Formats: sequence, structure tokens, C-alpha cells
Amino acid sequence: MSSAANNIWPSWLPIRADIADLSPYGAPQISDLVALNTNENPFELPEVVISQMLQDLPDVLANLNRYPDRDAQALRGALVAYINDQSNLKLDLNNIWAANGSNEILQTIMLACGSVGALGFVPSYSVHPLIAKTTGTNWSSAARNSDFGLGVDGAIAEITETKPGLTFITTPNNPTGTATPLADLAKLAAAALEVNGILIVDEAYQEFSDELSAVTLLKEFPNIVVVRTMSKAFALAGARIGYCLADPMVISALKITRLPYHLSSTTQALGLIALANSDLLLAEVGALITERKRVAGELAKLGFAVIPSSANFLLFSGFSGASAEAWNDFIKRGILIRDVGLLGYLRVTIGKVGENNQFLAAAAELRQ
Repeated sequence: MSSAANNIWPSWLPIRADIADLSPYGAPQISDLVALNTNENPFELPEVVISQMLQDLPDVLANLNRYPDRDAQALRGALVAYINDQSNLKLDLNNIWAANGSNEILQTIMLACGSVGALGFVPSYSVHPLIAKTTGTNWSSAARNSDFGLGVDGAIAEITETKPGLTFITTPNNPTGTATPLADLAKLAAAALEVNGILIVDEAYQEFSDELSAVTLLKEFPNIVVVRTMSKAFALAGARIGYCLADPMVISALKITRLPYHLSSTTQALGLIALANSDLLLAEVGALITERKRVAGELAKLGFAVIPSSANFLLFSGFSGASAEAWNDFIKRGILIRDVGLLGYLRVTIGKVGENNQFLAAAAELRQ
């Protein structure tokens, strides 16, 4: 989220005053560079998965004159089966909702439950406060620790004082990669329940973490909402599938603010095939974790300070000059990474081995 320098809106455009100073969210898109800036999965879908998608698409295309399944029941059933298998649970269709990426899930939550305000702990995912502002949800921020971990006692005190309807915890956190232990999430959920609020646990990068998912706390805490995506671990960013796991009453509330027929027939079909091949796709997650550890180790050898990460990216410091200057130095060497607005830090997405080697070579030049 950023503010426009000047009032650029024409007088005849009745844009809301509370969003008139904003500019659209997005990362730079520069062609002909090694793109390691948007936390995408670098692996293309396996040919066997693409083949299955192409085999099923004709049936989908032949029925595009009809609206899709409004409730995406088959997709939601496959998603909840995946979660049950991963976390040894017995959730059902009443515990899950799906949408166009996890961001639409977040927007739907705020539209339904944002009247009491929201609280987040920064630095964290910058889209949270952006969605809050565009939905008219009052947003409050509290600081993380200096090592970017979440101080649970301080966070609980903030919840108790602020009494937000929505408390956001991103784990593994973006842009830092740090993970919040499950025991701390339970304490935060209890604190949120004390003020009649819900705890939203954004787990976009959960498959890259060793921590147990917050879905394992749903039976104990009905006020937890776990938000997930198929963009990262499933290499399905282009299909736009996000989902959340929650108490059935939360799911019922989200249905009030969802858009009608919001998840296309093609999206649902592609998601089902990806889930049917979850073992094959998740094998790539292991390869990315191995590369994450290697790249972190090599950066440390070069003299950079690397924040421990449980995601598919690394936040690092130790370059000379300002972050923007260092970001440009990488651009000059053909590497596109992310300046996330943290003084003295840059973030790099873990790519394929060759891409990571090119990044490390550029980083080595910057240390000379």
C-alpha cells in the first residue's frame, strides 16, 4: 500500500475520500531478468498434470454458457480432504470456503466481520491493511520484535487493550519468513476470544514450514480462521485459488459477503486436478526447502545477515548503501528481487538451482 503524491483524481470522479491517497498494490514487473521477487513457485506444472488438465478442459469449455457451481463443492471437498490428510483431522464441507486467491478470502472476512476493527503485527503482509482500508475496516498495527518474531505476551496485551474484532497473524510471516509456534497461536486465539474477536492465521507458506498448522486448533478455538492458498506449494498462482478453514458459523458469515459465482468453472477444474496430484506437486516443496537452506548458508558465507525463514524466500541485510540502491545493483546484474520497505533489508524468492546461483553470484559481486 502506498500513498499518491498528489491528488490526481478528476473532480467528476467520486472516488471515496478515505482511499483517494492510495495507489494499487503490486510488485515491479521487468522482463528479461531472473525474477525472484514475488514468492512464486519456480517449477512449471509437471507434464502429467498439464496433460490431465487438457484432457478435462473440453468438458468444462463445452459448458461455459452455464454458471459454475456456486459453492464449489467438489473443489472444497478435495481441499478439505487434503487438509485432513495433512493434519490428521476430520473437517468437512461446513469448515471450508474457497475463493479467487487468499486475498479474496481476506476481503470477504473483512466485509463480513470488520466493523469492530482489525489488528496486525508489523512488518507483515502489506495487503492486510490495504484490504482493511478499502473495506472500511479500522486498522491498528503493533510492532514485532527486533528479530521479527512475535512477542506473544506483548501481542496478547495489545489484543486485550485494542479489543479488535479481527486479529491477523501471518505465519510463516511475509516478508520476514519467521514462524509463530502453535502454542503461541493458541494463546493468541484465547486472548481474541476474550474480547469476542477472531484470530485470522494467514498460512500462505505453511507447506514450507515445520510448524503444525493452526487448523489443528480449530476444535478447541471456534474463533480461529486459517487462510491458505494453492499459489505457492501447488505452483498454481495463475489459477487463483485461496481457501480458509473455520467454524461453520464463520463460513456461513462469509457466504453473506461473497460475490455470486465468484469461482469460475475452469478454476475449479484446474484446482481439482492439482489436488489429485498433490504428492507429485508437494515433492517440489522439499526441493525448494533444500535450496532455501543452501542459499541462506551461501549468503551467510558472503557476510550477509539472513533472517531464519520457514517460507520460500529469505530476508537478508548486509549490503552497503540504502535498500533501494542495493535493489538497483541487483537489477543491473539481471536479478529482480524485492525491496519490501524495510530499512537495510531485501527479500529474495527461492528459485531453481541455476537462478539461485545467478543471484548468489550477483550478491558476491556486491560484497567485493
